[in-house]
Amino acid sequence: MKRDERRQAIINLLVESRAVDLDDLAQRFAVSKMTIHRDLDDLEQAGVLRKVRGGATIDAGTQFESDFRFRELQEGDVKRSIAEAAAELVEPGMTVMINDGSMAAVLGNILARKRPITIITNNAAIMERNKGENGVTLIGLGGVYSPKFNAFVGMVTEEALSRLRADIAFVSTPAVSGRLAYHMDEAVVRTKRAMIASSRQSCLLVNSRRFGHTALHVFADLCEFDTVISDQPLPQETSVELGDGKTVVRVAAADSHGQALPQD
Repeated sequence: MKRDERRQAIINLLVESRAVDLDDLAQRFAVSKMTIHRDLDDLEQAGVLRKVRGGATIDAGTQFESDFRFRELQEGDVKRSIAEAAAELVEPGMTVMINDGSMAAVLGNILARKRPITIITNNAAIMERNKGENGVTLIGLGGVYSPKFNAFVGMVTEEALSRLRADIAFVSTPAVSGRLAYHMDEAVVRTKRAMIASSRQSCLLVNSRRFGHTALHVFADLCEFDTVISDQPLPQETSVELGDGKTVVRVAAADSHGQALPQD
């Protein structure tokens, strides 16, 4: 098996199981452990995986988020339920901002039903899905394209956002601990915060599997959001830390209802 074929096979295994073992890979491909180490090093440098002791994973770390191509294949039902709950906040005629991310991409795919609607996004998957869609005014944010996040980020993106205004911004996060949301990429954080600043209200989308995790950068306090949507209730310690205030937490289920939590 050629090197590129072997590395693609490693990627395929990661998609299936989220983690791979170095010894198993060496035996599977009949190569040395050093060869597998080099494969994993190069794939890590490309941002595809995160090396861990004895192997590699695509699960997020404090400075790592798996490639968009992996994330869009994972936990489709959870993403769909969160996206459907988020879409309930949108009415025809609204202007909506949507950030990068595979969950946000699912939301972008279903918002055409709210037409007429204006969608402002840096998410390349949403741009591709909605370009030419009748009843959808699509404003694609330029900037530096990031293959890892399949999105545009940077100064151009932030400048464009500063000159726009939306009814609601949907932003997602790969980590929540306590009442803080985190992200591992500084440029992505700046874009998310620019969307929040340019919208009348904001909504945080978070997979419950990301509860109890941190990343390199704090990007927001949960109390900054009007709504938080997840597939499970927030951890008890997070709910307590929110205190008395305006944030509404919605659990993404067919019969769920928003519950106002006290906040500082």
